[in-house]
Parts: sequence; C-alpha cells; structure tokens
Amino acid sequence: LQLVESGGGLVQPGGSLRLSCATSGFTLDYYAIGWFRQAPGKEREGVSCIGASGGITNYADSVEGRFTISRDNAKNTVYLQMNSLKPEDTAVYYCAARWNICAIRAQGLFDYWGQGTQVTVSS
Repeated sequence: LQLVESGGGLVQPGGSLRLSCATSGFTLDYYAIGWFRQAPGKEREGVSCIGASGGITNYADSVEGRFTISRDNAKNTVYLQMNSLKPEDTAVYYCAARWNICAIRAQGLFDYWGQGTQVTVSS
C-alpha cells in the first residue's frame, strides 16, 4: 500500500496550491483519506479528511473556508485545494488512509501514510 503526495512548493501569501495524494495497492473506494501537516517545532495536526463515500468532509477550524478536499476514485487520487494561503500554513503536508470513516483528530487511527510534501508560504 502506497500513498504519494505531490503539489507542494513555494507560494506567496494569498496564493493557491493543489496537493495530490496518489494511492496504489488498495481499493481507494473503501478508505477515508486525511490530510495532516507538521510545521517546524510543532506537533502534527489534522487538516482535512474525506470519508470513503466522499459525502462527508471535515476541516480544521484554521483552514475552514479556504481549503477543499475532494477525491477521484477512478484516478486513485485525493486532492487538497488550498486557497488564500497564509504564512502559518507553512508545513510538511501528509496524506494518510484508514478504513471507511474519517478521524481527523485521531492520527493514530490512520494505518497508511505518505512521505509528505513541503508547502512554504512566504513573500
């Protein structure tokens, strides 16, 4: 089972990025996918999650209204569209998978993790 993040980079405040989480080795249809991030010197935190059906999405308060999570099971990929980026969004972003149901506040319940992609928001 493999998850590979991409789409990170350097962007100015107010800019946008779209992260991708490409999955392989399992049937994405049955898994919830979460996005997490870890800033330097801080603990990893949950950002967003989308349930297996795609009908349920969760967001951290800090990104609500700016980030949008979506999934394309036919492409085995989950996306995180990030708009109105702020310097405090700077972090390594990880995607992770668990069976069926989101658990954005319980990282330990996610079974499979990617290696992360760096997002830097700076002028």
